[in-house]
Amino acid sequence: MDMFSAVLDAPAVTRIDGLSHPRVGSGKVREIFDLGDALLLMATDRVSAFDVVLEPGVPGKGAILTQISLRWFHETEDLIPNHILPDQEARLREVFPDDPGMRLRGMVVRKLRPLTVECVVRGYLAGSGWESYRKTGEICGHRPPPGLREAERLPQPIFTPTTKATEGHDMPITEEACARELGGELFEQVRAASLRLYERGHERAAAAGMILADTKFEFGSDDAGNLFLIDEILTPDSSRYWPADQYEPGKSPPGFDKQFVRDYLASSFWDRNPPAPVLPPEVIRGTQERYLEAARNLLERS
Repeated sequence: MDMFSAVLDAPAVTRIDGLSHPRVGSGKVREIFDLGDALLLMATDRVSAFDVVLEPGVPGKGAILTQISLRWFHETEDLIPNHILPDQEARLREVFPDDPGMRLRGMVVRKLRPLTVECVVRGYLAGSGWESYRKTGEICGHRPPPGLREAERLPQPIFTPTTKATEGHDMPITEEACARELGGELFEQVRAASLRLYERGHERAAAAGMILADTKFEFGSDDAGNLFLIDEILTPDSSRYWPADQYEPGKSPPGFDKQFVRDYLASSFWDRNPPAPVLPPEVIRGTQERYLEAARNLLERS
């Protein structure tokens, strides 16, 4: 894809340096800078698994995530307002006048107060949802019909929120616990918005030859209490995508997400505590190819 050619061929960007604006946050992948009236979100090429940042990064990953998010924010703004401010290109040129590659990684967004939960929607039995169902018959308080197979589609999507841990692992919680955390009215808003967003994502992914198995959304509010969609949306980092032509219930389908990295780590017998094994070149290359294929599908076919 011409849009990404420069960043794909360049070394991985694992830290954003040299800006005159103060850095006010740094997550596993994104770094946040204060522009005064707005925030600048920069997606690096860092890759994480099991809540550990791995080395080295995946070249171009941050640009791919950002451009997918921007497309999805545009595609879903009829469902819920989001944090993207207008005139993105002009604002990013102010910060990076001579670096189009860095502009591909950036989003200029509203200053909002993030909610204290992450909003996961599952449409298929996969990952930790499958493991929970297989062991207990339940997923975060939901009880799907018995006898479902791995990767099978659920009768309807379910909302399975988690805590938002500042350290360690996010933990699954029930809808009732989420309602206590957010308050009943706000809980109903985010639950309904999450399910609508998943349905839109599932529909558009199908048009692109992919299945959106599950995904995670984050929300924030302004001083007036208005709700906004924030962070990233429907990217291979926050979502589990499968190729529709290789989907078969009862088997774990290949994915466009970080499962390729997780599978390598599982084969390395790593105990999931730092330090993690260094990712070999073939894993970096395979991960890059999967992210790029997802971007090609979502940006060109959906």
